[in-house]
Amino acid sequence: MIKYLEKTAIWICRILAGLAGIALTLMIVLACANMLSRAIWVPVKGTFELMGFLGAVTAALSLGFSQLNRSHIAVGLFFRFFPKPVQTFLEAVSGGVSCLFFSFCAIETAKWGMFLVELGEVSETLGIQFYPFVFAVAFGCAAMAFVLLLDIYRTLTGKEPLSPA
Repeated sequence: MIKYLEKTAIWICRILAGLAGIALTLMIVLACANMLSRAIWVPVKGTFELMGFLGAVTAALSLGFSQLNRSHIAVGLFFRFFPKPVQTFLEAVSGGVSCLFFSFCAIETAKWGMFLVELGEVSETLGIQFYPFVFAVAFGCAAMAFVLLLDIYRTLTGKEPLSPA
């Protein structure tokens, strides 16, 4: 069952990382178009808004993939001085707190997205409904919480994670 969950997490995180890459590419294209347009005539309307939305989506959707690949900054400087059982305990507690944090972020962000749907809230400059971006951030946080939950299991059982590559 755990192998299935790990493979599912890897599959989900790869898709989300691909979407984050698309959002980052759109940010680059938009920034370049805005600079070129500004030099020739007028800036692209709503660039600041779209850059904010796409930046949030890029960061949130890449969280799980980053955790899978351990490409984030880990604060474990003092862990190595403790005996192995204490290290395992501290890693599990750290993972548990992180998992709870990202679960809370996902739930509250999704609630905010539902609130925006009910209100019919639109962005100030472009007038677009931005709740899809909010839901994307919530999904990215939920994926991170899922990966962290699997990490806690692996830490406590001493199992090696599946390679995301």
